[in-house]
Amino acid sequence: MRNECAQLMEAQGHEEPAGRAKITKGYNLPARHVIHTVGPVVGQQVTERQKEELASCYRSCLKLAEKSGLKSIAFCCISTGEFHFPGKLAARIAVDVTDRYLSGSAIQRVIFDVFKEEDLHIYQKLFQ
Repeated sequence: MRNECAQLMEAQGHEEPAGRAKITKGYNLPARHVIHTVGPVVGQQVTERQKEELASCYRSCLKLAEKSGLKSIAFCCISTGEFHFPGKLAARIAVDVTDRYLSGSAIQRVIFDVFKEEDLHIYQKLFQ
């Protein structure tokens, strides 16, 4: 997968900007494909541009999944780790963008896969 990512980056000739997505094979993972995206890096405070970049990450991944004929997609909490996007705001953006996209989409299943207990509680509240 790492080699395929490197080939994609070399072919395009520049780093991937925040908000875009690329797809590779899943190789030894329990998925046929992996969709990669670059989330925004937050400094002191989240800007409107960073909110839109994060929304674009989710939209780009969903569009690419659908274009590739995928019926399901799983998302991690994009940008909330080392990129410091606040978890509650990131989750709200993720759910809102996904909800809007799915009305009229062929994608049948979306999973929000969380790592931290805190994120689990955030998503549980959003889906109540």
